[in-house]
Order: sequence, then structure tokens, then C-alpha cells
Amino acid sequence: MIAAFNEGKVIRSVVSEVAAQGYSVVVVDDGSRDDTATAARVPGVTVLEHAINLGQGAALQTGIEFALRRKATAIVTFDADGQHCIEDVPSLLAALTTHDIVLGSRFLGKEIVGASKRRKALLRVATLMSNKMSGLQLTDAHCGLRAFRASAAPKLTITQDRMAHASQLLHKIKSSGLRVTEVPVTVKYTAHSMQKGQGGFQAIRILFDYFFRPS
Repeated sequence: MIAAFNEGKVIRSVVSEVAAQGYSVVVVDDGSRDDTATAARVPGVTVLEHAINLGQGAALQTGIEFALRRKATAIVTFDADGQHCIEDVPSLLAALTTHDIVLGSRFLGKEIVGASKRRKALLRVATLMSNKMSGLQLTDAHCGLRAFRASAAPKLTITQDRMAHASQLLHKIKSSGLRVTEVPVTVKYTAHSMQKGQGGFQAIRILFDYFFRPS
């Protein structure tokens, strides 16, 4: 499940790589102003479109609901900007045999490609803050590469439309009693993803938006 907004430059290569592994892929184009929806239409990929930009949380929820209607048994969320590696998906799915939710972690031994020491430090600070607020003990707060059983979806309904959905998910995981684990994943900070603001301060802002701003 790939939520995308103005990713026309990279989305075709991302979805083509995922679809080539035999996975059923749904892209939710969240009201993009470029050719994201058109570029994403490759064999094996279903594209849904929001008429206006509603935010990543809303796009993910649209994709999740579509997957459930299609009788999916497991759902993987995968970023549209080329940060994630398709080679990491099998380990997430394997961990679902014993857990309900599997979260990717940038800090469990794999690489964070293109990240400065400052960025890594900010991400660690965001994780410490998130753990304190959510009550979970994780090594990574907001990695977008995650998997969960379809049966867990009703307890993880996203109502935060924008980026604060990431903190909301952690809060719901804690309150749900669902079994959660982390697996190591590689994340690549590219020039494209950095342009879109994917950094340490962004992770801290997500926490602020969820815990300190009214819904």
C-alpha cells in the first residue's frame, strides 16, 4: 500500500520494483498536482485517486480499506519516494507469523543511507520522545515501512489525516494489546526525499502535531 503525493518523478520506478516481486500493489494518489497517478499505472498496480489532497494518513486509510475489501490477509505500507528497499518486505511478512504488527527500524543494524550524524541524532531524540508519550519501547519512531495482519486493521483505524497519523498508530498499537515487533530495514535518504522534508525535525514535528495540537 503506497500513499503518494507529487511523486511523479520517482513513483513509476518504485511501484514497478514492488510489483515485479509479485505483490498486489495499490497506490493512493492523494490529490497530486503532477502526473503521479498516470506514472503509477503499470501492470500489477491499482491506482486510487483523491480528488483533493487530504494528507498521508487519509491516503493510507483509503488504501487499507481497499485492501480489506479485496480480502487481503496482510498489508504492507511502503513509501512512494524511493526511501525503502523491497528486499526488506519478506522479513516483515515472516515476522507476522508470530506478531500482529511489524515495524521497520532504521536502528537495528541495517543502513541509513545518506543520513548525517545530526539527522540520526534527531531521529533518536524523536524515538525517545515517542516512547515516553506512547508507552512503547521501540528503536525507531516513525519508519513508514511496516506490516500488519488484516485482522488487526480494525484496531488501527487512522483518523489523523496528515503526518500525525504515525504517532496515532503507535498510540493505538499500545492501547490495542496487539503483538508488535521490529525488524531491521534499510532507509535511503535521497536528494528527492530530502527535498520533501523527510528529516529528523519532521519526526519531532509529527509528535508535536499529534500530542499537543487539538484534533
